[in-house]
Amino acid sequence: MKNDYAYRLVVESPLGAMLIQGSEKKIQYLKFVDAETDADIDGIGQADWFASCTEQLQQYFRGERTDFNLPIDPQGTDFQQRVWHALIDIKQGEVASYQQIAIAIGNEKSVRAVASANARNPIWLLIPCHRVIGGDCALRGYAGGIERKARLLALEGFDFNIDDLGLSNAKTKLILESID
Repeated sequence: MKNDYAYRLVVESPLGAMLIQGSEKKIQYLKFVDAETDADIDGIGQADWFASCTEQLQQYFRGERTDFNLPIDPQGTDFQQRVWHALIDIKQGEVASYQQIAIAIGNEKSVRAVASANARNPIWLLIPCHRVIGGDCALRGYAGGIERKARLLALEGFDFNIDDLGLSNAKTKLILESID
């Protein structure tokens, strides 16, 4: 969890509390937080993006929004920035493999580096790292947990047996039934 942002907002969702942080003008951090103590963080004042961020996230979880229009400023290396930009191009209802992202950024041999940059994504959901899967259509890891990743993809139209997800762990490979 990051504590070095002046503006902090916690938004409740069906998948748990989300901690959103950033500058007055831009979002720089968004992750699910599991512990109540993680979510109980006070910031200073109200950032310009608080209301629109809350509204857009609520719309997303109600199935009324397929993309976000929020000011973001993820902090990372040039390579990470290229990967995160490619992730934003993966629209709701689509998935891409690490290999496809590597090709999209013009470096087809950088699959492991793409996976590393994906894991370091500081702004979950808005930069949709949950839409990246293994080349064999397995869900692979997700810092927010495999079950949460599957639930996000199910919310976006992918078909999973949600009842079996409670048996999964971060190393479990759950296969998508369809990635058309």
